[in-house]
Amino acid sequence: MNYKTIILEKKEGIATITLNRPDKLNAWSAQMGAEFKDALNDIDNDSKVRVVVITGAGRTFCAGADLNEFNVAIQEDMSPAQRVRNEANKDVLGCTEIRRMLIPFIASINGSALGVGLTLPLACDIRIASDRAKLGAIFSRVGLIPEFGSTYNLPRIIGIAKACELTFTGRIIDATEAEKIGMVNQVVLHEDLKRVTQEMARTIAQAPPLAIQMGKLSLYQGLDANLHTQSVWERLVQNYLKYTEDHKEGIRAFLEKRSPMFKGH
Repeated sequence: MNYKTIILEKKEGIATITLNRPDKLNAWSAQMGAEFKDALNDIDNDSKVRVVVITGAGRTFCAGADLNEFNVAIQEDMSPAQRVRNEANKDVLGCTEIRRMLIPFIASINGSALGVGLTLPLACDIRIASDRAKLGAIFSRVGLIPEFGSTYNLPRIIGIAKACELTFTGRIIDATEAEKIGMVNQVVLHEDLKRVTQEMARTIAQAPPLAIQMGKLSLYQGLDANLHTQSVWERLVQNYLKYTEDHKEGIRAFLEKRSPMFKGH
């Protein structure tokens, strides 16, 4: 696909998706959604990619949905039942795909992340924010609820009480508060955001891929499992990983006092 609203770059095991409508504050459009999901499919089929970074072009991560498109959509002569059928099972942002894909995703939040623009980072595994970032679940301001997995992810990330507060009020918070409540992993100076993000991405890209993939799968599975079930799962996965070449390479590198070269098998 010839992308018009995003940029996809790959380098040294790191894939970077940049939302690229800076003149529209990277407002999420149907075209951007289609291109984003195509990029995810491209990455999913590329065994060389070990970590994904998502960021925005210009001064904003994503200011939310393109309300001009929303306005056109609501003018269509369609019954409520038809609208429900059309929207059922849609994952326009690819949020369930992000969770299904076993490679880690890092959201590098370079500016405002509002509405749909917050939903996307919430689906990622790690969130690093610029000190200039503003974040808000502003859906209630236009008579909507958080969607695309937000009502699942947000309470698990920041707790149900704070999730209720931000959902009901539509309040926009700064990066400092976002870090305090656990919405983002860390806040860095705006000029350091790209460097810090790339350093973390390189660290992950150089780690043993199978262990990272199984780690991601296990952590999210554990959110909905009981202790016994999860403990059994861990033993099964650990026994599998113990017989991989990467595990052997990790042991050899440690004993030989050198950096390991993990290959993902």
